[in-house]
Amino acid sequence: MRVLTPEPAKAPLLLANRLTVRRGNACLFAALSFAIHPGQMVWLRGPNGSGKTSLMRTLVGLTRPDAGEIVWPLRKVPEDDDDRAAPHLVYLGHSNGLKDDLTALESLQFLARLHGREDSVQAIESALRRMGLFHRRHLPVRMLSQGQRKRVALARLALETQATLWVLDEPLDALDDLGIATVQGLIQEHLQRQGAVLLTSHIPVAMDGVATEVLMLEGQRSK
Repeated sequence: MRVLTPEPAKAPLLLANRLTVRRGNACLFAALSFAIHPGQMVWLRGPNGSGKTSLMRTLVGLTRPDAGEIVWPLRKVPEDDDDRAAPHLVYLGHSNGLKDDLTALESLQFLARLHGREDSVQAIESALRRMGLFHRRHLPVRMLSQGQRKRVALARLALETQATLWVLDEPLDALDDLGIATVQGLIQEHLQRQGAVLLTSHIPVAMDGVATEVLMLEGQRSK
C-alpha cells in the first residue's frame, strides 16, 4: 500500500498512526500511517473489499480500529464545560441519510440542523440551486430519482464554509456530467479555503489546478 508523504510545512488536519482494521478473521489493512494536510485532496483507492469504506468509517469515529490511533491536531476542543466543539469534518457515506416523506428542502434543512450548519430557508434554497434542484425543492424525497437524491445529500457541501476535512464515499456515483462538475467545483472551493478532502471514486477525480495524492489499499485479507 502507498503511504502519503508528510508535509512538514503544514500542520495536518488528521494523523493516522499505524492503523489496523480487521473484519472477522481477515485483516483489511495493518500498520497504516498517513497524514492529510490543509489544501490536500486524497483519492483512496483499492479493489473491492480492500477496506476503503471501513477506513473512512474508522477515521470519522463510527468504528474503532483494532490497533493504532487517529489524531486531529487542529481540532478545537470545548472550553468551560461547553460541549459545542467546532465542527472538524464532514462525512458523506453510501447512505444519503434522507427521509422519504420529507421534501428535498426539509431533508437538507434537517441535515443542516443536525450537524450545526446554517439552516435558514434562504441558505437551503441556495444550496439546492447550486446542485440544480431548486425546482424540485418541494417534492418529497420518495419522488426523486436516485441521482436527484444524491444531489440533495451533496447539497450539504454547499453549506460548508470552514476549512474542515471532507470524507466522501463515492460522491460522484449516480451523477450526470453536470452533477459531477458541480461537486468538483465545490471540492475546488473547499481546497482553496485550505480544507482537505479524502474520497473514494470509481470515476477519475483529476481536476485542473488540484494536486491529487493517492492512498492505495491492497486488500491483504491475511488470517
